[in-house]
Formats: sequence, structure tokens, C-alpha cells
Amino acid sequence: MISAVYNRQVRAVVAQAAYLLFWAGLVLVCVLEARANLNAQHLTTGFDFLWKSTGWDVTFSLIEYKPSDPYWKVLLIGVMNTLFLGAIGLVLATVVGVVVGMARTSQNDIARLLGTIYVEIFRNIPLIVQVFFWYAVATRFPAPRQALSVEGLVYLTSRGLYVPGLNITGLSAFLGILALLAALGLIVFIAAAPRFRRYEPREKGRLQLAVLAVGLAVMAVIFVAGRLPELPFVGVPELKGLAFKGGIRITPELAALAFAIAIYGGAYIGEIVRGGFKAVGHGQVEAAEALGLTPLQVFTKVRFPLALRAMLPILTNQYVWLIKATTMGIAIGFTDFFMVVSISINQSGQTLELIGILMAGFLIINFGLAAILNTINRAIALKGDQLRT
Repeated sequence: MISAVYNRQVRAVVAQAAYLLFWAGLVLVCVLEARANLNAQHLTTGFDFLWKSTGWDVTFSLIEYKPSDPYWKVLLIGVMNTLFLGAIGLVLATVVGVVVGMARTSQNDIARLLGTIYVEIFRNIPLIVQVFFWYAVATRFPAPRQALSVEGLVYLTSRGLYVPGLNITGLSAFLGILALLAALGLIVFIAAAPRFRRYEPREKGRLQLAVLAVGLAVMAVIFVAGRLPELPFVGVPELKGLAFKGGIRITPELAALAFAIAIYGGAYIGEIVRGGFKAVGHGQVEAAEALGLTPLQVFTKVRFPLALRAMLPILTNQYVWLIKATTMGIAIGFTDFFMVVSISINQSGQTLELIGILMAGFLIINFGLAAILNTINRAIALKGDQLRT
């Protein structure tokens, strides 16, 4: 026993155990004190409220929902809406960011100037201001009877954007998009991961096409399985009375949020893309050109893979931030996770439980996203003293 007291490793273990016990005890005391205070005010605690009916409706849901449904279902709708908006926003912001980043590194002076102006304008205006601006624009379009039409297929109105689409359930649309995004992520992984270097370019290309085909096939199966039986598979919007019927309606709230996140996030991603391409040494590009590679081959085989390795760690942080930015939905009435939790607190009074669910939900979402991107980053990182995190 005495020898264990003088053992350095034993003392370190005891000190760490005491540290953990201190914080666990402090949390336990806080929980018990909070529960005692709530009981003194005759406020119920616990998660039994999750199985009670909400009594209120939501304006946007990917799955069927009624006011008589329980709280756990409306919270699930909030999570799905946040993921749906986040997926759309991240894809659009990435597309905008790549275009802006390429313009910022272009040899063309006008393209560089336009890219610089874009970044300086949209990066320096707060996101909440841009959300209000685009929502104001989206709600100022004409009424359905005076809708702006594009070839009789797409209609722009103050009630939203109506486009042709598949008559499928919201859940199948959500799962189908996830399947396609997973396939696209795997294609990028195959293109950049060192473990696929031993593949010949033609063989690697066939593998990527096979992954894309499987992703599209899975998405098609999910869409067909989620088809609404009473409607044709493809719906086209038609004006009937005072509103459009058929097709897909993109609400002004969803359109404004997705557009604002894409525009605002695209400015930051554009700078990340520019930094990634600037990190590629001129010597590596000149070596590729000296080998007789065409400009396209230099870009696809040298510049882009090396730039992607420099970009991905910073992109991970930016994507996590953009997911959290979906909480701006409460400002214009979009039923995202944050808004659903806020309404649930007002209706049920279960503040601590719902705040805990909100924090745990965003922790799981962002931790999962960061884990996926960090896995890709480790897979494509070069060995040795080069770009690794």
C-alpha cells in the first residue's frame, strides 16, 4: 500500500479519477437542485411528455403529421427538416464556392475582379440580414393567377416556387437524396484516396461510374417505393382556382434559407477553394506539364487532388458551421429543429429536457458530419510530413 502511494502512475490515475468524480458530483448536485426547485413550483420533469399530443400543426414536413401526433414525432420532423435544409444549403454553397474560388484563381482579370467583389459583398453582410432580404424578395412575387411562368412548367409566385416533380413521400425524397450524396462522396474518396492509386485510370473511372450507377439505382428504388399511389408518378403544376395543384411547391421560407446559406456560405467556401489551389506548388504543376499532360489532365490529376487535401480540413469546419446556421429558420417561420424545440417549450413547459434534446441533436448531427469528413481527410492525406491533420 505504501509503495503504491509513491508510484507516479497510481497517483496520476487517482488524481484523474478524483477529477472526474468531482465533475460528476457537481453535475449530479445541479440536477437534483434543479429538480427540487421545479418540484417546489409544481412543475413536472422527465420525458413522459414526448408521448403526449402536441395539438399544433407544422407548416413544412417531409413525413405525414397531424396535430394529434406526439412530441417525439414533431421533434423528428424538426431534425429531418434541418438535415434536408442543410443538405440543400451545403450542396448549393459548395457549387457557388467552387465557381467563386475558380474565378478568384483565374488568369482572367475580369473573372478575378468579379470573384473578389462577390466575396467582399456577401461575406461582410450578416447571414440573418441576408435571410430577411431573400425572404422579402421571395414573398414579393405575384399571386398565383399572375405567376411568372417559365415554359409553362415552372411558376414563381408569392406562395413559393412550383416545379414539376415526382409524386412521392417526403421521407422517400429525403432518403433518396441521402443515397445520392453518399455515392458522390464515395466517388470523391475513390478519386483522391491513396489506396486507389494502384488502379489504372480507366479502371478507376469504371469503378466511379459503377458507384454512381448504384447510387442512382438505390435512389430510384427508394423513389418508386415511396410513390403516392393515387397520383401519377410525375406531377406538373397546374393553376386550379386560386392555387396551383400538382408538382412540387418550394415554400418561400425554404427557398429564402437555402438561397441565403448558399450565397453566404459560397463566399467563405470560395476563399477556402482559392487557398487550396494557391497551396499547390508551381513546381508540381510545371512537372506535370513537362510530362506532356494536357491542361485538363494537369487540373484533374495534379492540381485538384492536391488542393482538395489542403481544403478539406477547413471545409469541415465551414460545413459544421453552415449546419448550425439552419437555426436562422426561426426568424422567418421555417420549422427547423430549433423552431420546433422553441414551440415545444412554450407548449409543454419542459424547458430543460427540450434544451437538452436540442443540444444533443446538434451534437450528434455535427459530430457525424465531422466524423465522415475527417475519415475522408485521413484517407486522402499524403503520408509523411505533408498535409495531415
